[in-house]
Amino acid sequence: MPHSQLIEQLKENLQVAYRQAIDADAKLDELQKAGHGKFSTIFTQDEGFNARSNRFGPYVQELANEMTLLPIEAETLAPALEKYVRKLGVLLQTLQAFKAQTK
Repeated sequence: MPHSQLIEQLKENLQVAYRQAIDADAKLDELQKAGHGKFSTIFTQDEGFNARSNRFGPYVQELANEMTLLPIEAETLAPALEKYVRKLGVLLQTLQAFKAQTK
């Protein structure tokens, strides 16, 4: 897959994550007001994120920032993409699991 096509696919997936994060964060706000959701972070450092938040938005923002920093050179792009795709996958899976559990 050409580089530009791959980046476009990643952008589309990030937009999906952004929309889901808005809904999930609103649901987390409701749960917290009801006395639930007493946790400090969604992801651990082991999952590769630098952000520390009890909402999804900062993690989406971190990925959006990282996307702008992805290298263009093929030899450095592959390892950067591998890390990025892993984090995006964890985010999307967690959003889906959260959505399924809070229906």
